[in-house]
Amino acid sequence: MPSLQLDLPLRLDIDTKRYLASQIGSVYAEVMQVPPEFITVSIHDLGPGGVWRCGAGEPEPAGLVMCDIRAGRPAATRELLARRIVDVCVRVCELEERRLKVEFTQHAGDEMYHPHLGGFAPDWAPDAGGRSG
Repeated sequence: MPSLQLDLPLRLDIDTKRYLASQIGSVYAEVMQVPPEFITVSIHDLGPGGVWRCGAGEPEPAGLVMCDIRAGRPAATRELLARRIVDVCVRVCELEERRLKVEFTQHAGDEMYHPHLGGFAPDWAPDAGGRSG
């Protein structure tokens, strides 16, 4: 079920991290229609110089969000999730939208083991009634 990892070029206090995790988790739960207890958010506040976007000129500070999710969601759903995650990062972390990137890695359910949920995740299905992460 979903693991969302944020690599950020700044430092955040614990209350801001908790709020950011809450916001990202809420967005994921709403867009992907899953209960929040399926969602894990990892925030790596690497500080200035911790994440870079390379280009034709000098590298620029950037942010990266890695989303490990179960396979099967339509591209339009993943795009909506990415846009909403970017919006949260811009609002909470004051990052520039153009310097953020969201990547998805899709997995079969049996590649995600959750002891607190009883074991492996089921594969995602559009008719799972909101119980698929």
